[in-house]
Amino acid sequence: MGAAALGVSGGVAVSAAKAAQGESAITLPPPISNAERLARIEAAQDLMQRQGMAGIVIEAGTSMRYFSDLAWGQGSRLTALIIPADGAPVVITPKFEESKLRELMVMDMEVRTWEEHESPFALIGGVFDDRKTKGAIGLERSVRYFVADGLKTDAPGRDIVSAAAVVSALRQIKSPREIALMQAASDITMAAYRAIYPQVEAGMTGSDISALMRAETSKSGGRPTFSSANVGEASAYPHGSKKVYKVAEGEVILMDCGCDVHGYKSDISRTWVHGEANAEQRRVWKTVRKGQDIVMEMAQIGGSFGAIDDAVRAYYESEGFGPDYATPGLSHRTGHGIGMDIHEAQFVVRENDTAIAVGMCFSNEPGIYLPGKFGVRSEDCVYMTEDGPRLFTSRSPSIDDPMG
Repeated sequence: MGAAALGVSGGVAVSAAKAAQGESAITLPPPISNAERLARIEAAQDLMQRQGMAGIVIEAGTSMRYFSDLAWGQGSRLTALIIPADGAPVVITPKFEESKLRELMVMDMEVRTWEEHESPFALIGGVFDDRKTKGAIGLERSVRYFVADGLKTDAPGRDIVSAAAVVSALRQIKSPREIALMQAASDITMAAYRAIYPQVEAGMTGSDISALMRAETSKSGGRPTFSSANVGEASAYPHGSKKVYKVAEGEVILMDCGCDVHGYKSDISRTWVHGEANAEQRRVWKTVRKGQDIVMEMAQIGGSFGAIDDAVRAYYESEGFGPDYATPGLSHRTGHGIGMDIHEAQFVVRENDTAIAVGMCFSNEPGIYLPGKFGVRSEDCVYMTEDGPRLFTSRSPSIDDPMG
């Protein structure tokens, strides 16, 4: 079974309830079901068999949750999800952790344990031997080196390869249910933005504004994952500054915020000026908005992510910014994939020739930064349908009406 079996089709239906302005809560869609996770496992096994893998090894993190919803924390002792190319998955864990692990399991899976003097890597090799699967062992990208090293020693005879062609290939194509959860997270973040915008006052610091955003996000039903507010010159640097700036007349405020709904993320940036914007601030804001328009025009099924980044930079250079990553200009990639992680495949960046496909989700954030002065970034996330790109959020109308 390939990625299509996960239920991705043209005209992806988004069922998440839209947040009406002024509502204090948003109806959340149900979480991902075990039936969908089983379909993911079957799709992964199909890809493994095509690529000659015996199976894949996944440590604690979002990929483990993607396939099993096992919310385990990474520690010094190995707990791993093993998905063989044929047969049922197995979780391996230290013996003394078994009872806790079983409490957290939401899927019925075999558990194999190892004592402190035993090798978990030999246990992993045993899973593939029992399933009689042949080929290389694929490691998910967050698996640590000591696992690869241990497998070479205690489960010899198999090549160790990247499992990206299995895990990333599946995770980058979102199902309708995944998109619904991301839509709910985006709705919550925008509801929080609209709630805090009129509360921002002169004298506030970025930390003050961030605290307001976290509180409103929680009130609307999301779990805040990050809340950044860069004031004044701090906005000139994509991830802010350690210096503390206070809101004042004519100062730029650049916010970058997101939340989590049942494991799926939002990521939205808004920029405005406290009081009246000057001509330069307005020009940069409008240029960034045109950059976002170019992303939407270029994001077509079968096109490439690299071509999107190239088109934005060419336009910015024609307006006197850059060239390339130079500032004043766009110093970072135009966007990144998003889903269970804030940053995941695919990246909207030069030389990424990956073909854009239905179900891919990514950010649209071609900011412009003027070191020593200010920066502007409007960021909205996109999901791809057979008819082209669709936004999770309405874009910011203007520097004077940033929330819409």
